[in-house]
Amino acid sequence: MNRTSRRLILLGTVLVLAVVAVAATLRAVDRAAEKDRVQQGGPRVDSGKVTLAAPGRLLFRNMAWGPHRDELASVSAKDPSGPRLSSGVHCLRFHAARGTGICLQKRPGKLSDGYRAVVLDSRLREQRKYDVAGIPTRARVSPSGRSVAWTVFVGGDSYAVGNFSTRTSILDVRNGAMDGNLETYAFYRNGHRYQPADLNVWGVTFADDTHFYATVATGGRTYLVRGDRTAKTLKALHTNVECPSLSPDGTRIAYKKKVKGTDPDLPWRLYVLDLRTMRETATAEHTSIDDQALWSDGNHLVYQLPGDYGADLWTVSADGSGHPKRMTISALAPAFTR
Repeated sequence: MNRTSRRLILLGTVLVLAVVAVAATLRAVDRAAEKDRVQQGGPRVDSGKVTLAAPGRLLFRNMAWGPHRDELASVSAKDPSGPRLSSGVHCLRFHAARGTGICLQKRPGKLSDGYRAVVLDSRLREQRKYDVAGIPTRARVSPSGRSVAWTVFVGGDSYAVGNFSTRTSILDVRNGAMDGNLETYAFYRNGHRYQPADLNVWGVTFADDTHFYATVATGGRTYLVRGDRTAKTLKALHTNVECPSLSPDGTRIAYKKKVKGTDPDLPWRLYVLDLRTMRETATAEHTSIDDQALWSDGNHLVYQLPGDYGADLWTVSADGSGHPKRMTISALAPAFTR
């Protein structure tokens, strides 16, 4: 074997060893990343195309640790614990319907401590934006996608304490017409108009673009109200109702109810109210729920509970049967595309 052949063999050996070393390094990196992901309890999250137009998807605020935390993510509604596509859009609260999204987020800028409401189109592109007066807490889109609502805390930061104040707004996304503060609506109870100084309104859920349900608090009590945007009225229907959520057929309200004898800091249980009979049904979820539940279909509710990495999404039957089941980890503020 001459010198040239030996050099070629040596060079080939070095190249093979280099390829093997690079492959081993990449495998080690992948294993380390997977180990970190498992230890952190988060699912796989990749950047991808997220749209509100694709049916059969579940969107939510991704709470898994990593570069995509707090971004809107999308999974198959049939496999909610599966791999996630992350949009790059950051939201603290979110909801969507018929290709319209509402995203409550921090205003951009490292020094900013303010918040804003951003209306998104089906491709999650910004259409309108509005500065809001406090900390985001609730958001909803009407079934048609033509109206959006949001609630913020303007004083206090928890429904569990009595010294909070809210501001709730409804926006027509077609023309920008806004009811900036639902506390200006006329409040009626038992057929009589009341004008209390301590009125708070929060947790809108839409029946259509004119009518909605919400919570009104005054005098230490909460009421389910039916709102009318044309008449500018709020009419009390039932007591001890917070954060209502209207069923797809418009006949039932899911809500959180304060139950006597519970921890004052964890007082709520998840109930369903039949609007035709005003009969209440307790769900099988016995943990305190501080959320505005979402109907995934006509029979099941989705809601958040504290988890190891912020919050997890759980589901339970609306008729009181069965048992609660964790649907997906490290997620909150869900919305389904139809």
